[in-house]
Amino acid sequence: MLEELGVRAKAASRLMAKLGQNEKNNALLNVADEIVAHADEIIAANANDMEYAKNKGMSEALLDRLKLTKDRLDGIAEGVREVVALEDPIGEVLSMKKRPNGLLIGQKRVPIGVIGIIYESRPNVTVDAFALTFKTGNAVILRGGSDCIHSNIALIKVMKEALRKSGITEDAVNLIEDTDREVAKQFMRLNKYVDLLIPRGGAGLIKTVVENATIPVIETGTGNCHIFIDESADLNKAIPIIQNAKLQRLGVCNACESLVIHKNIADRAIPLIVEMLSENDCEIRGDETAVSISSYIKPATDEDYGTEYLAKIISAKVVDNIDEAIEHINKYSTGHSEAIITEDYENSQRFLDEIDSACVYVNASTRFTDGFMFGFGAEIGISTQKLHARGPMGLLALTSTKYIIYGNGQIRE
Repeated sequence: MLEELGVRAKAASRLMAKLGQNEKNNALLNVADEIVAHADEIIAANANDMEYAKNKGMSEALLDRLKLTKDRLDGIAEGVREVVALEDPIGEVLSMKKRPNGLLIGQKRVPIGVIGIIYESRPNVTVDAFALTFKTGNAVILRGGSDCIHSNIALIKVMKEALRKSGITEDAVNLIEDTDREVAKQFMRLNKYVDLLIPRGGAGLIKTVVENATIPVIETGTGNCHIFIDESADLNKAIPIIQNAKLQRLGVCNACESLVIHKNIADRAIPLIVEMLSENDCEIRGDETAVSISSYIKPATDEDYGTEYLAKIISAKVVDNIDEAIEHINKYSTGHSEAIITEDYENSQRFLDEIDSACVYVNASTRFTDGFMFGFGAEIGISTQKLHARGPMGLLALTSTKYIIYGNGQIRE
């Protein structure tokens, strides 16, 4: 089954590479329209997944990521239309230089080919991944989790119908419907047909892919994101930023999971933080200094400082200076997103320069780490590695380049 999928996807990728911008955009508009038109059918399939997930004891945060509603499907369709509005990068000539021998050597942006995506209980990823890979002339093979299999089957059916109506091969998008983990591991080794593999999910999934894949992998990140409250911080900014970063959506990778607080502002900041978080039933696990300032705070372990909770829990560490703050964050960070709240320009620049994460903020919520917020349209994931792509990955991250050389009879001597 996987071999057959690979063969079909590879053949589709060659057809996809020939499509013009208008053909791709018209097909994507048809996909958006079909999603809206078949909303009831998709929601009915999603209800099966929701029931299964509830019976399995899935957390409220993860249930929220799984759930599809009419409004969410409208939003997903609108995300596809926003991809249509983005400039098509394929075919862009990045450079052209003339060599002394008369050769013109240029570099041109091209599709990667076949992209595989392995992800968990987020059916919106099914559509986002297709829209971005399709816009960049790639074929895609999707492998979602068992928790969202009914939703994914319904979405893929609708998208294939839209492609059929557009006169484009349905094999531009493919779903592995077998949710067995061994099948997933076999998929990770399908390097004969798949050019790039992108995992989206928790630490366990990403670790499994990295350890088992023979296909080149872009790691998308778990998010142990930090906010450092510097001694010069304006607490009128800090408290709303922390509230937004931690509580707006619990089950997302750009939510704040760890607070770092300068000792000179801790006596003023911690009571305000505790007041806000306790009102929202959010547990705080802190070091001895934090616990001594507020009895609401429970003692933290080293494990707490490195945990992506995806729940109403946050860690807190009081530090002596910005050097200790930077050291602590770089030690426990997953390389995703970190923020400093400060009115000190020099400290803000040090934080930007010395924090080794994909996205580093000054006086803003980590929740902005998102392809849509960065102006990329839908995103394929947030890369926490350093090769090829880093941070929110939009269209450019799904392209490669090739050299194009114009000659006039030159031969090498």
